[in-house]
Amino acid sequence: MMHYINLMFDRQFMVTALAAIAAFATILTLAFPLLESDRLGARLKAVATRREELRRIAREQMNNKKGSLRTTPVGFMKQTVERLNLRNLLESPGTKDKLSRAGYRGQAAIYTFMFFRFVMPFVVFVGALIYLFAVSKYSIPPIGKIGISIGAAFAGFYLPDLYVQNVIDKRMGSVMKAFPDALDLLLICVESGMSVEAAFNKVAQEVGSASVELAEEFALTTAELSYLPDRRQAYENLGKRCAHPGVRAVCTSLIQAERYGTPLGTALRVMAQENREMRMAEAERKAASLPAKLTVPMILFFLPALFIVILGPAAIKLMNL
Repeated sequence: MMHYINLMFDRQFMVTALAAIAAFATILTLAFPLLESDRLGARLKAVATRREELRRIAREQMNNKKGSLRTTPVGFMKQTVERLNLRNLLESPGTKDKLSRAGYRGQAAIYTFMFFRFVMPFVVFVGALIYLFAVSKYSIPPIGKIGISIGAAFAGFYLPDLYVQNVIDKRMGSVMKAFPDALDLLLICVESGMSVEAAFNKVAQEVGSASVELAEEFALTTAELSYLPDRRQAYENLGKRCAHPGVRAVCTSLIQAERYGTPLGTALRVMAQENREMRMAEAERKAASLPAKLTVPMILFFLPALFIVILGPAAIKLMNL
């Protein structure tokens, strides 16, 4: 014990450890930019594909043909869902809107979601059986283990919903973090004489560095404003995809300005100020809840280290007596 304590306070050891930490931090700093992926490029590519789909649909509607936003997913998942008729059995009314809020659009995402909603209970059930009967050493009767596995299977049914909800929360956090600044940019573009479509497109290009998700939503709104027969539907779709009171209020203001001819700059200025106040209120709420959240980490991590620092020298002196 004394050997390790003396080693911790050895000058040569401390210099070597600090040099190793500095070298590791330098390597990590140089390598971190190489590990980043081009998320903005991938999102904008997906939006461009969506724009081409909307253009094709508009041409089909002009020729009095029924348009469809569906893609044609192929493979094992689609065959399984269609063969077992899982969409009628497992699909809930808000599944499509929920996946859209998470950034998963098209029929391929719905087929994938239905497939995993069907498969996950069986996977979790088998995994629970293997863990309880082969891995764990709990003294539980076999009937109890089977019952626990059945309960885990019921929980596995909701795992895809939990995953999608987690993606939605992260996506909406990124969107609302950059949304007030995006409204300021949109206001500048509109007041400079740009059309709404050009303003949304310009803001989508500029805001991508702050929020890839918001850039994707604005680019998709630009495509819908260009090709949907009703511009009001494009604003309503933006509000549904974001599902945030601030975004919905902005969409309502844009719809009213489009319908009644009210000044768009004034509405955007007011909405930008309100969303900035909402962002500040959310930050204050999180800051107010921080002391309560820090109680347990302080007890587990700070207090033991503090006791070691305070009582450590006294303990060393007592051991040397």
